[in-house]
Amino acid sequence: MSVTAVNHFTILTDDLPATLAFYEEHLNLKAGARPPFTFPGAWLYADAGRGRDPILHIVAGIQKERLVKGVIDHMAFSGAGLAAAVAKLQKKDIKYELRRLPAYGTWQLFFFDPNGAKVEIDFDPAEQP
Repeated sequence: MSVTAVNHFTILTDDLPATLAFYEEHLNLKAGARPPFTFPGAWLYADAGRGRDPILHIVAGIQKERLVKGVIDHMAFSGAGLAAAVAKLQKKDIKYELRRLPAYGTWQLFFFDPNGAKVEIDFDPAEQP
């Protein structure tokens, strides 16, 4: 047995509408098909909701005190449009960290979602901040 790719990440939230709005605005992920689980939540897809597989699962209805950081430090995505992403974060007054990966030049943009989950978006070295 061997793995071939990352399938999805799951995050917990006490505020599903705010979490959905955040990921749609900042990562352009869209809610799509989801099995009829007995608990609230959403599955988010890339490519304006036309993606084949969901890449972010959200489990909702979790009490705020259960929203604690575990052993996974962050989730990372590849992106395009670095300047626009930074401008959007600034407009919303969301704190972020922008780093350049040594020797590779990849831009790494880090910030937190409304639940405290750390998000990274990696951009091509040719992009301008």
